[in-house]
Amino acid sequence: MRHARLVVFPELSLTGYESSLAKEVAIHDDDTRLIPLRDECVRSRLTAVVGAPLRFGDGVRIGALTLTSNGKISSYTKQYLHPGEDTTFVPGSGGPPFSVDGEIIALAVCADTGHLEHAAQASATGANLYAVGALITANGYATDTALLQQYATQHRFAVLMANHGGDTGGWSPIGKSAFWDEKGSRIVAADGPGAALVIASRTDVGWHGEVVSLR
Repeated sequence: MRHARLVVFPELSLTGYESSLAKEVAIHDDDTRLIPLRDECVRSRLTAVVGAPLRFGDGVRIGALTLTSNGKISSYTKQYLHPGEDTTFVPGSGGPPFSVDGEIIALAVCADTGHLEHAAQASATGANLYAVGALITANGYATDTALLQQYATQHRFAVLMANHGGDTGGWSPIGKSAFWDEKGSRIVAADGPGAALVIASRTDVGWHGEVVSLR
């Protein structure tokens, strides 16, 4: 992991974007099957954000689980649904930011980023990083990433977008996970679909990026 301190995965990464199975495979944030992943985060001294359908009293929400280096697990739930998602999921309530090495990270899941107020609220929390788990296809990539770049420039925070790199749930995501700095400059992006780790590191002279292919 190149000594990574934070790793962010795409939307519904643990199960895939499989709406037809979501109600069957939905979990709670204290599910015992998360224990090996939680323990690995503690052992590796990193924080991981993974996506999963989460079960609540009002239905299933699209969630992002944060597993910290000290063994805690917290959940964020997608606030804004894409058309059609409401047949399976109910809107979530978001979640508070969290801190890694003094940096404040605010989460978003895919369609959340299409609402200007969501990024504004993240900025109001004092976030240094807006971290997005997504499923973006070729048709939406240019528009969606232009908006993320705009948020970075407008709110003066870095933006990380983790996208699926392979087919899931009948969709063909384009990959190209990316990172923008606080000035809106794209520091690094994957070339396209396929398994890859996009790494952004801050140095004394600014951000540095690299892509590690996992194919």
